[in-house]
Amino acid sequence: MTFTLKAPVLEGALVRLEPLDQRHAADLARAAAEDRATYAFTWVPGPDEVGAYIDFQLARAATGRLAPYAQVSRATGRAVGTTAYWEPRSWLTDDALDAVEVGFTWLARSAQGTGVNAEAKLLLLRHAFEVWEVSRVDLKTDARNQRSRAAIEKSGARFEGVLRNWSRSSVPGEEGRLRDSAIYSITSAEWPECAKRLEHRVRSAVARPAPASAALTPRP
Repeated sequence: MTFTLKAPVLEGALVRLEPLDQRHAADLARAAAEDRATYAFTWVPGPDEVGAYIDFQLARAATGRLAPYAQVSRATGRAVGTTAYWEPRSWLTDDALDAVEVGFTWLARSAQGTGVNAEAKLLLLRHAFEVWEVSRVDLKTDARNQRSRAAIEKSGARFEGVLRNWSRSSVPGEEGRLRDSAIYSITSAEWPECAKRLEHRVRSAVARPAPASAALTPRP
């Protein structure tokens, strides 16, 4: 038996990770319509592309190699972005997971810097290390994406190097080209210290006043 990725609901104080579904489409279209200036190196659908994006991710999920999530704000009940488990690897036995990647992450501009990303990472990593008992989690991004690299490094992940011509570029105007990917990892031995870092960031975010933004208005 080969390990198949599943997407159980994961819930924190700021964000609830729900298996991605078309019922999230309207919220995600709204999220994708916000200021897109931070998405230069990230695959984020346009507002009118969200339905097709979800269908594409669900088709990948059907192979067992992707478990996509909607990131739902606890404050508003609205989906404000996506994330996923990706590329499960079983090296010792076919039915146990040894390593997995966390990726396909994007957030509405209004949700960035609110602690949602930190808590989503905490929830995903905790499940991977403490439930699946993986030995390693990968995180990678376009090598040029300094914003994403800084966010990954804040989690305590260790930089391992740049994989040249590793995957499809998501940069507008670079269709059909490959990008260099900066790869980071967290091992099971490093997880307790990384967990402390992320927990501290989440506690700090929970203690901050919520930003005043129309995009964060609770669902009626």
